[in-house]
Amino acid sequence: MRQGPLSGLRIVEFAGIGPGPFCGMLLSDLGADIIRIDRKGAKSGGPTDVTARGRRSVALDLKRPEAVETCLTLLDQADALFEGFRPGVMERLGLGPDVVLARNPKLVYGRMTGWGQTGPLAQAAGHDINYIAISGALHAIGPADRPTPPLNVVGDFGGGSLYLALGLLAGILNARATGQGQVVDCAVAEGAASLMSMFYGLKVTGRWKDARGVNALDGGAHFYNPYQCADGTWISLGPIEPQFYALLLDKAGITDPQFKLQMDRTQWPELRDKLAAVIATRSRADWCALLEGTDACFAPVLSMSEAPHHPHNVARQAFVEVAGVVQPAPAPRFSATPGAVQGPPPDVGADNEAALADWGIPVAAITALKQGGVM
Repeated sequence: MRQGPLSGLRIVEFAGIGPGPFCGMLLSDLGADIIRIDRKGAKSGGPTDVTARGRRSVALDLKRPEAVETCLTLLDQADALFEGFRPGVMERLGLGPDVVLARNPKLVYGRMTGWGQTGPLAQAAGHDINYIAISGALHAIGPADRPTPPLNVVGDFGGGSLYLALGLLAGILNARATGQGQVVDCAVAEGAASLMSMFYGLKVTGRWKDARGVNALDGGAHFYNPYQCADGTWISLGPIEPQFYALLLDKAGITDPQFKLQMDRTQWPELRDKLAAVIATRSRADWCALLEGTDACFAPVLSMSEAPHHPHNVARQAFVEVAGVVQPAPAPRFSATPGAVQGPPPDVGADNEAALADWGIPVAAITALKQGGVM
């Protein structure tokens, strides 16, 4: 029995990479019953394939008409599907929106791409770094001398997966109210641009300069930066508000009057150097003992090895262990219908018979798929 606020929701996922699987993980963690359609013969990712957790895998040869018909039968019962192929691939397989929505008008059809379904770049290959490049996000991140890729969290997962999950759920709500499904065209580039909304507004007012390393939130300000400690580790400081800034100065024993010029941008470079010199006099543990839990807006910069063991993360059970792999727990939290990791990542095709049977595919049809080498 699956648990979470999306329990009872049925979704078909066509296996892909990057933002698609992460979207599936989010929906599964919140209780959705997801059948992932894998390519027959594909290699399993194993227990470390964290974003594949919690689904059931059915492996089909989608070049065979019997496999396509099986997918259509599943989609007849589904609330939504999502796929991450280049535009036109699903249509060529016989699983495009026109075909599927004609059979199940309430279905929400999620399409995850980097550039979107239309436009001059729609058919071009790309990755997260390219998609966030045209959104304005990559230009804004990094030191003054070069943009720095922020892992692929801003594009694939922030601008892609989260917007796809939001779009699917919004579409499902609308379909339940109106009886009408629709296509959700989710482009990583546009999601990343949406994440930059506040900064586009600040740029118009002049409060955000269109350059790196000169703004309050991009490393330009001395009061919003990571700093290296005496033992080579790092801490993060972010006391933007004047009362929090004053507390940091007091606790750190900083009396230099120049620090009173907190919002004078001309002072920031020199104040960064001065604050760096102060932080470098103590170890990270010393700074934690002095500042952690106060309103100085402080936290140690933890590695992925360290993060699961931080007392706050332990108290919140922010990390879980699944099949021997430590990984982030489901988020966000729900008081009445808590989500959960519904299971480890499946082996490709591990649920061929059970998943299809649960979704109402007759035993005879399942047997025929097996005997025909389709599944």
